[in-house]
Amino acid sequence: MTRTISILGATGSVGASTLDLVRRNSDAWRVGALTAHSNVQELAAQAREFGPEIAVIADEARYGDLKVALSGSGIEAAAGRSALCEAAERPTDVVMAAIVGCAGLAPVMAAIKQGYTVALANKEALVSAGEVMTAAVEAHGATLLPVDSEHNAIFQCLQGGNLADVRSITLTASGGPLRLVDDLDSVTPQQAIAHPNWDMGAKISVDSATMFNKGLELIEAHHLFPVSLDKIRIVVHPQSVIHSMVEYRDGSTLAQLGPSDMRVPIASCLAYPRRMDTPMAPLDLAAIGELSFFAPDEVRFPATKLARQAAEAGGAAPAVLNAANEIAVAAFLAGKIRFSRIPVIVEAVLNTANLPPDPQTLDDVFLVDSAARQLAEEYLEKD
Repeated sequence: MTRTISILGATGSVGASTLDLVRRNSDAWRVGALTAHSNVQELAAQAREFGPEIAVIADEARYGDLKVALSGSGIEAAAGRSALCEAAERPTDVVMAAIVGCAGLAPVMAAIKQGYTVALANKEALVSAGEVMTAAVEAHGATLLPVDSEHNAIFQCLQGGNLADVRSITLTASGGPLRLVDDLDSVTPQQAIAHPNWDMGAKISVDSATMFNKGLELIEAHHLFPVSLDKIRIVVHPQSVIHSMVEYRDGSTLAQLGPSDMRVPIASCLAYPRRMDTPMAPLDLAAIGELSFFAPDEVRFPATKLARQAAEAGGAAPAVLNAANEIAVAAFLAGKIRFSRIPVIVEAVLNTANLPPDPQTLDDVFLVDSAARQLAEEYLEKD
């Protein structure tokens, strides 16, 4: 039986990996909708290959270019935020939510409200609007499947288990490309995005270098797997072979191992509750030779500490953390601030933000996000 998938953020690394699996399993999948931020050429090429009903470009200024690129294809072209949400609402079996940052929140919520199965690769959405999103999932009978390799690993290790029997969850972190770099002040964007194990976009790669990626994942895990924060641990594992672990009350620890390729967790979500073939070679532990583990250095890389503090504070704090980080990372990539200033700006925004009551709606979250971004921009002007 052929199933339909809509891919939000199709031109990014997760979107491209998802389409690779669809291409390899074309008898089992058809594409209903594709979206991208501004990469018209790639989006149009994908649309012509996979033949969705609609292709959406978020940047409204690129609408004319997309329409021309799809001329004669019979594929509907659309642009703008409302069009993203409309694409997410179209009838489908699975929505791959791979838009980076808080920009993906509204489309994800649109899919959830349709009761769809949402494969969530957009961690920022759940970080910023955790309680609002999880309440919507329950209210609309949606299914949320984690795509992040760490959370997908935990999800797999929990199959057949009981959360009440969980003693701890361990998120593994590669440590990024700068773990052994002494002078963080002089790090360039090129150094920060040169991840040793994973092929990711610039923003996520910088988050990995600062360890904010792991901090955001800690908050995400707290929402996906309702366990207390003191049960969620982080360990640096440079080889990125063990993607996360779950320890049970009897002393058993289950770990999910695999290559550093997003097609593995994506395939897990697409085939759930079954399995599907991927082009991955069998894991050769003898060739790998050694698996090592270290405690995170929260003095040099304070992001995980800040994220845990935001998670403990709850309410609007995680949304503030995420918004401030997005602004600081963008400024670093643009050459406006030093790498080492990213956590400093995030901490300053967290400490000075006039946090409103707990967000109850999506609009509440967007207000918090906007205010935090403005405050972060003000700090950048002083920097």
